[in-house]
Amino acid sequence: MSLPITTERLTLRSFRPGDEDDVFAYRSVESVVRYIPGDPKTREQVADLVAERATNGRIDPTSPNLTLAVELDGRVIGDVLILLEGLGGADGRQAEIGWVFAQDVAGQGYATEAARAITDAAFREVGVHRVWAELEPENTASSRVCERLGMRREAMFVKASWFKGEWTDLAVYALLAEEWPAGRQS
Repeated sequence: MSLPITTERLTLRSFRPGDEDDVFAYRSVESVVRYIPGDPKTREQVADLVAERATNGRIDPTSPNLTLAVELDGRVIGDVLILLEGLGGADGRQAEIGWVFAQDVAGQGYATEAARAITDAAFREVGVHRVWAELEPENTASSRVCERLGMRREAMFVKASWFKGEWTDLAVYALLAEEWPAGRQS
């Protein structure tokens, strides 16, 4: 995957030293991390996260997990994840995507723009067959992002996930390569 990925307003890139304050500003807020694994991060945990992901600038069979900083006008406002599955397996290539963004940028289309960019890269550059996202149905903002990408809700599992100390529902959204707008043009 070629980095950085640029969109009309955003740059998706590897994390780098200096991103810590921006990342801490959203990853330390309980309501922001409510729907992603883990608790709000301390400054030390954010420093470790940035250091670990600063070296993670590629995605391939030896490094199937890539988290990218989403930058707007020099500020990291969120991050996106792509996790490859089934590399070289009989089931074909699949990628899970996810995102988390600062509260103060919610509702401005940045999550959709970044998710669209990572989805496009997964299909066009990595060559995956299917992109999917897993989320709690009550996370309506992320459900809307999935729908804007053209994903369909493939499954709804009732109280199927033990997450943050409670049983929660789980929705799975997905899209095939041939359904992706760029895929239909070729």
